[in-house]
Formats: sequence, C-alpha cells, structure tokens
Amino acid sequence: MEALTGRGRTIRVGVTALGLAVLLAGTIWGQDDHFPFGPFRMYSTSDPADADAPDTRVEGVDHAGNLVDLGEGATGIRRAEIEGQQSHYVAEPDRLREVAEAYARRNPEAPALAEVRIVIRWHDITDRRPTGRWADETVVRWEVTP
Repeated sequence: MEALTGRGRTIRVGVTALGLAVLLAGTIWGQDDHFPFGPFRMYSTSDPADADAPDTRVEGVDHAGNLVDLGEGATGIRRAEIEGQQSHYVAEPDRLREVAEAYARRNPEAPALAEVRIVIRWHDITDRRPTGRWADETVVRWEVTP
C-alpha cells in the first residue's frame, strides 16, 4: 500500500472540513429539506404531552352517498404526498380533481365520485396516552360540477 502524498492528505482534510462545516451550518440554520446536512425535525422534536395527534386521510363520496377510501391503494397517491401538499389543496380545492381522476383510472368499474375531501382525525391525547376519543375535521372539500 502506498503512502498518501502531502497533496492528497490536504485534499482529504479540506473535504472533511468542508463536510463538517456544511453539517454544522445545516444543524444550526437548516430545515428538513436540507437533510442529511440539516436536522430531520420530525424525529428531533416532540409535541406537548396533551397535544392531539392528527391522522390525515382522503375520502370520497359517490353519487349514491357511499363513502370511498381514497388511500394509496385506490389512487396510487401516498398519504405523505397529500399531507405535504395539504396547504396547496386548501388554497386550491380544485386540485382534488387529480385525486378523483387517479381513482377513476385505477377503478374504472367503480361509481364516479361526487366529492373528494381531506379529513384530519384528531385523536385525543392526555399525558402522552390516547384516550380513545377523536374528532374529525374536514380541511378541504371539492365537489364535482356537472
């Protein structure tokens, strides 16, 4: 095995120092999008002991009034994608049309949807323990226009 030259050693030390500087800067000023050089806040913070726990879901209603689960299996759209774009759906409810179209493509024999909505089920937590109580909040709704 050959010894590392002085230039090679300098380059390695420089790259290591740069990597550590980026990691430190990301830790201090970074956001989740900067991972792995920024903090992954999802795992580095915790909610208060009595904070309710959200469980987001997408559901539809067909023209007969039946509730339809519009999860990943029915639409091909992951829940994380919906949650990540939730503020955009709230600002532009018409974007939920994409969910209805994805459902129709994957389920051509299923009845057409009359409505699509994003619902958050807030599970009651007391002293970091679920109580079994919950409340649903519809955060955005889109209705099919004839």
